[in-house]
Amino acid sequence: MKNFIFCCTVFVTVACKKDAKVPESEIKPAPVPEAVISNTDCYQAVLKKDTITLRLDLKGTDIVSGKLTYNFFEKDKSDGTITGKMHGDTLYANYIFTAEGQTSQSEVAFLKKGETFIEGYGDISDDGKGKVTFKNKRKLNFGSNTVLHKIACPEESLK
Repeated sequence: MKNFIFCCTVFVTVACKKDAKVPESEIKPAPVPEAVISNTDCYQAVLKKDTITLRLDLKGTDIVSGKLTYNFFEKDKSDGTITGKMHGDTLYANYIFTAEGQTSQSEVAFLKKGETFIEGYGDISDDGKGKVTFKNKRKLNFGSNTVLHKIACPEESLK
């Protein structure tokens, strides 16, 4: 008799599980992660015979990566990548670049004003190993003539 009750219990349990359906009104879709805002903008400053070009890839609301090139007349070009973060209207980024056959790092800062970025300058500290940082970010000067204006991104910079 115990075997009979056990078999009936197993049969009823399996049968109920097999036919049990959740009403559609109770099915909730899996949460969709917030859309990541991602766009690419390019900026350029032409100062007499010097050109500075900046490509920014914005991910989310404040994470930035991209490419920065300083092409100064009759001097070696410095070309590299930046990674950083927007703090309000100011971009602070690490610039890893190659110039004169050497790879170096430097902290850079740009103030966003409308469709432009103004490069910031200030006292720097060199660790002697090729890494330059600002001594005090609060004392940066954004009153320079180095204003990068928004431009259409060249096709090769979008790769």
